[in-house]
This record gives sequence, C-alpha cells and structure tokens, in this order.
Amino acid sequence: MKSIFFRVLAYTATVTSFVALYSCDKNGSDDPEVPEVEAPSYLAASVPKSELEAVALVNGAYSPLQRLSSSYTFLVESATETTISFEETDDSKDGPQVSIFETVPGNWYPIKIFGYLYVSIGAANLAIESIPFSNLSEDSQDLYIARARFIRGYDYFQLVQLFGEAPLILSADPASATTVRSSIDNVYKQIIEDLTEASEKLPAYDTQKSNPTQLAAKTILAKAYLTWGQKPLSQAEVEAIKTSRADPAKPAVNSEYLQKALAFADEVINSGNYRLLDNFNNIWGVSNENNAEVIFSIRHEGDGIDAQGNHQTHCGFTFPKNARRDPHLSYADKYYETALPDNDKRKAYSYVTSVSYADGTKDTLTWPVSIVRPGKWIHRSTNGLQALDAQPNSIDHIDFRLAEVYLIKAEAAFLLGNTSVALQAINQIRARADVNALTALTQEDLYREWENEFAQEQKHWLNLVRWRTLISTVTTKVPQFEYYKPAYGDLNLFKALPGADESRFAFYQRVHKHLRAKAANINGHFYRFPIPQNLQRLDSGITPQNPGY
Repeated sequence: MKSIFFRVLAYTATVTSFVALYSCDKNGSDDPEVPEVEAPSYLAASVPKSELEAVALVNGAYSPLQRLSSSYTFLVESATETTISFEETDDSKDGPQVSIFETVPGNWYPIKIFGYLYVSIGAANLAIESIPFSNLSEDSQDLYIARARFIRGYDYFQLVQLFGEAPLILSADPASATTVRSSIDNVYKQIIEDLTEASEKLPAYDTQKSNPTQLAAKTILAKAYLTWGQKPLSQAEVEAIKTSRADPAKPAVNSEYLQKALAFADEVINSGNYRLLDNFNNIWGVSNENNAEVIFSIRHEGDGIDAQGNHQTHCGFTFPKNARRDPHLSYADKYYETALPDNDKRKAYSYVTSVSYADGTKDTLTWPVSIVRPGKWIHRSTNGLQALDAQPNSIDHIDFRLAEVYLIKAEAAFLLGNTSVALQAINQIRARADVNALTALTQEDLYREWENEFAQEQKHWLNLVRWRTLISTVTTKVPQFEYYKPAYGDLNLFKALPGADESRFAFYQRVHKHLRAKAANINGHFYRFPIPQNLQRLDSGITPQNPGY
C-alpha cells in the first residue's frame, strides 16, 4: 500500500503547508513539572498551533471526498439495470465499460474512488495522531479528532461496500503502510469503533450539513449495522460465484446487528432535528441546501473552488437546450417514464420527461429524441420550475437524508420479523409522496420503495448487493425493456417504428447494445469492483485481487 500511502502524505502537505515544525506537551501546559511529550518525527511538521490549523488539518481529510460525488454515479448506478453511461463515444472507455459490465482494474472510476478514499484516510490518520500534540484545549482537540474519526469511519464503510476486504491503515507512520487486506468483519469493527467514538465528542446537530455530527454518525452506524447484519460476501464466497449467473443464497441474518441498526435509526428519527419535507421537490437544488431533511452532505462550491465541483449537475443533463446530444449518464429505458405513477410526488424530480427554460423554450427528453433524465441534480430557478441554461457544479451532494433512515428502520424491522414497525416506517415516506399507504408488506414492496425514493442517489447497486439480488435484477428486468428489442439495433426495423426519427437511430442503437451487453455479461464477480491500480495507474500491490478481475 506504500504507493498510495506516501501520496497521502504529499497531498496533505499541500493542505497544511503553513504548519511549522512544532512540538509541545500533550496538554498544552507551561508547568515545568509536566514533561514535554514530543511528536514523532513523522508528525512533527503537521502538529497544529491554532484552531485554524487544526481545521485545515481535518479539512485535508474531507476535501478528497469532494472529488467523488459524481464518480459514485458512474460506478454504482451504471453497474445496474437502471443506467447507461455515454461519457465517451468509445464503449471501451471508463464510463461505458462499467455500464456494459466489462470493468477492469485500470478503469478510472474504481481507481479514483479507491485512491481518494485512501487519501482521505491518510489525512484523517495524520489529524488523529497530530492534534493530541497541539496546545489546543481538550475540548477543541476532542472535536477535531472526532471529525477526523468520523471521516475515517465513513471512508472505510464506502470501501468495504464497494471492494470488500480492505487494508486497514490506522496510522500516519510510514511503517504502518500495508497491502494486506483485512477481513470484512475487522473492517466493520473499525467502522463501528470510529463512528461510535466520534459520536461521543461531536455536536448532536449542525445547521451546516457538511459538518460531521453525532446524529450523522448514528445514521451511518445504522446503515453499517444494517449492511453488516446481512453478512456481506467474503472473498471466498465471491470466488465461488464469480462465473455464476445466479445470485448467492441469502444466509440467516445477524439479529443483534439488525437490532442495533433499528435502535440507531430510532435515535435519529426521534431526535426531532430532522423531518421529511412536505414537498419532495424542496429537497433539491442550491436554494434548498442544508434543508431539514438532510443529515450529511458533501459540500461543493464548483469547479476551481473546491476539489472538483459536483459534476452530477451536468452528467445526467449534459447539454441544456440540446436534447439530441447524448448525456453522459442516461436512464436505460423507456420503462422509467412510467416507473412511478403520475400522482407520485417523487416522479417530477426522479424521472424528467421534459424541461422548461425561463425564456419559454422546452426540451422533450423522451422518444423519439432521448430517454428520461435524472432530475434531482438539475440546477433550477429558485421556484424550481425551470432549468438554468447552464449547469454549474456547485450543488451539494446529499449523502444521507431522513428518508433513508426510515427505510433503514423498515428493512431492519422487516428482517427481524416486525412487519408492523416496517410498514409504519415505509408509510411515512409514502404519505409524503402522496401515494396510498400499504396495508401489508412484502420483500418486493420494501425493495421497490428504496428504488422509488432514491432513484439516482447512488444507493441502488449497494442495495442489490446487500440483498443478493444483483444478477437476477439485471437478467430479469433488462430483457423486458423496450430498447432491448431487436428493432432498436436494426435500422430497417427501427425506421418502421411509430414516430421513429432516423437521425436518432445511432443513439437508440447504442442504448440497445448496452442493454444486450448488460444482460449477457453480468455474473457473480460483479458483486465487487476490482481492487484497482493506484492514482498513477500503477499496480497498488494489494493482493489478492477480487475474483474475476
């Protein structure tokens, strides 16, 4: 892991270059009776001398996450039945490669996500170890260390879900660098430890939702226990199914962990600090950032200001006023025009069929021009009714919101056999969407509610893997899609379709090709992404590779 680790130190040095070589006693005391404790040499240049420097040190762990908001979409949405990537015209390129289930270790998206999560972990380690040697007050030290531990726990949760077993690096000491992958259980134990200890020192709530809080930590703890409680596949289990076209069997759940997921979800819900907004559409947009439903978000100021800006603002809506140019990301089929009934209040922002502009013009985003677009990340006018002509990258990325906590509660309760609790939680969400309450609850109802509520919010692949339904979902749904039919791959058949526009054949042919590839290529090894090359596209030295790659 040394190639990644030393890059972590280099990256952090750019964030904290103004921190001079400094050592002091652990408690900041001037009492000559208290011996000074000097920081180890690998920390000395990073020990903060002020609150501002401590903030900068912790921000060094947060800022790598700003690079990843849109990258998660290219990875965890494209690798499902719902989404196609048109980022490049060549299907061997990074985005399309994920979309057609041909991902390799050199693909940029796993490289970027894996690499920058470890950059963030390295910076968090530096903060956790350096701050105790500062002369800051105990309360300040506790707060900044807690923020860094929150970020480290968050990072490892992302890593273990996407890549499985991961190297646990818990020190900024170069001697601690490792390429050895820790077990799934050990990674989860570290996640739980970091988030639990962080929550004890963080404020319960903050109006700036990009700041780590106790309730944000408990939200992630609820999701971590929900996932761990369903016994994620080990390396050996993925190896056993790597060429299989059938999902792995579901084991008995860990009831203790699911009870903890339920308890943490209830703590967040019952805190009174968050609420489901009456209007689903008011969750989205720059003017609605930090609203009462958001629990934790990644803050974005735009290109050239934060690390990268949130490119989701244009990836799904790439060319305003030009619907005939292919978006970087598209829904996979006409099916999504009717995935939600018209009376469902989530539909307008989840599956956009047309967009109006302030000058009165309008884009139609359906047959025979295009496919419905994800609308949650479209920049809109203050009233939410019109899209802006340009799509700036300054919209915050919502990682966790209260609706997810209700669904975590519902899923944990359902798996524990408490259907009435699960039903009550789901109906809270359905009531806000203005759809009828369910009177009974099936597993399919539960799965569908996740999909309906969180369309294009980077949850879907994670859900399918947690439920062990990835293969069956793709192989069952994709062949039923309209654009899977032979007519969309053959020009003569295409021209005979009602309303067909021959000039758009290449677009629909490519959609057809992606759908055929999805259904043909999916197998068990896609329950994980590959352990990638490092950020310089060199071998990271981490072994063993995930099965099938």
